[in-house]
Order: sequence, then C-alpha cells, then structure tokens
Amino acid sequence: MEPIIRVENLSKVFDAKSGRVDAVRNINFEIAKGDIFGIIGLSGAGKSTLVRCLNLLERPTSGNVYIKGKNLMDMSGKELRKTRRNIGMIFQNFNLLMQRNVLDNVCFPLEIAGVKRKEAKERAMELLKKVGLGDKAASYPAQLSGGQKQRVAIARVLANNPEILLCDEATSALDPQTTKSILNLLKSINEEYGITIVVITHEMRVVKNICSHVAVLNHGKLAEKGTVKEVFTNPKSSAAKVLILNDEEQDKFSGEVYEGNVG
Repeated sequence: MEPIIRVENLSKVFDAKSGRVDAVRNINFEIAKGDIFGIIGLSGAGKSTLVRCLNLLERPTSGNVYIKGKNLMDMSGKELRKTRRNIGMIFQNFNLLMQRNVLDNVCFPLEIAGVKRKEAKERAMELLKKVGLGDKAASYPAQLSGGQKQRVAIARVLANNPEILLCDEATSALDPQTTKSILNLLKSINEEYGITIVVITHEMRVVKNICSHVAVLNHGKLAEKGTVKEVFTNPKSSAAKVLILNDEEQDKFSGEVYEGNVG
C-alpha cells in the first residue's frame, strides 16, 4: 500500500550570518495511513524544520515530499494550497485568535472555506463537544488554561476534516497531567477518524505514550527509525540512547509514569 507520507532525500539549508546551516540532511522515511509517527530529537536536531517541510511551509533545498503519492515539489501554488487543506497543524503556542471567542476560533477555517455561518457554528459546536469544551463556546482564549487552549486548537484543525495532523511540540508547554489528557485526545481522534498523526517532540515519554513508529533526529540527520518498541528496547544510535536516558532521569525526578506502547 502507498504510504500517505513519503520523504525522499530531503535536505534543508539556511544561509545565516554565521554561515551555512544544514538544518536537515538527506532524510528518508515513510508513514503509513492511520499511523501515529513520532519525530524526536534534542533541541536543534532539525525536528521543526523537518515538519514544516512536510507541508512545504519550509521549501526543501533538495529532495521530495510525497503526500498520497503526489510530489509536493512539483505542485503549482493552487495545487499546494488545496493539498495543505488536507494537512492540519497544531503548535506549542496554540495560535488562537485572541479577539475571537472559542466558537468563532473553531469557525474560522470554515469561514475561509466559504461554509455558511449556521453550518459552521453547528460543526464547531460538534467539535468542541468532541474535545470536551462544549461549555466553553462563549469564552475567550485569555480565560482558558493551556490544556483548554490546545483543545480549541485541535477542534479548529479538525474543522476541515484533514487526513494528516502535524503536531509541532504540541504538549511541551503543558504540565504532565495535561499532556497526558491531550495525548489521550489525539489517540481517540486517530482511532475515531483514522487521521494520520505526526508528532514532533523532544520528550521520549510522549513518543512512548502515543506513537507506533519513531524517527530519531540528531544534528539534522536521521539517526535511526523503527517501531517504538524496537527503538526503546534496542536503541542503536547514541542519540536514541541519550533521549532514553534523559527520559528515565525525568521519570525519577517527577515520579510520573506514562502508560504507552512500550511495556
């Protein structure tokens, strides 16, 4: 079966004042439809650059990105905009419209798509109930907790019925208990809607909790990839070993235990 995402020899170079920065170097991987795929690495590993290349918010310097067998690099601007509507994205800082209430935040992408107001409001309320915020429709982002803001962001991104959801450090600003509830929500969305989810994170505990496959980045290169169980039980790269060690130390410090895909 054709993977829903295929990355082929992907590189991204930035020209900085200090010189050339190879943010992502010759990356190759595939993601199956319906999978929850983790991309993990320490700060500066190239994770956020890579995820922004998956929908061409950052245009790769070389290589190709295929979505459902079609190469984004070959698409016209119109074709790319159409494809991007099928790829939702949520961020660490939520990116909500502060002057709009919760309902209107979720309605926003539907308005852009030309959906009638009544239909958009009905769809938005349905999604707010799905993420557990049916009673917050009239509230404004400033009145919400971090976890509630991220739930609004998730509801908003679901409004366009995407097949792919990119999560760029979506839980890194949240406390452990709230993180767990957001990850459980993402798992339920994956199971109910069959949405393929790509999770960018520096936390192994997030990968353990939600992902089935993982790619480990180190200084822009793909250090290793495989099932979560394979990587956790038999890490081959020094980068994966460091991330696992950091996670074990954090568990000792916080006493937090995540029940995930690794037993």
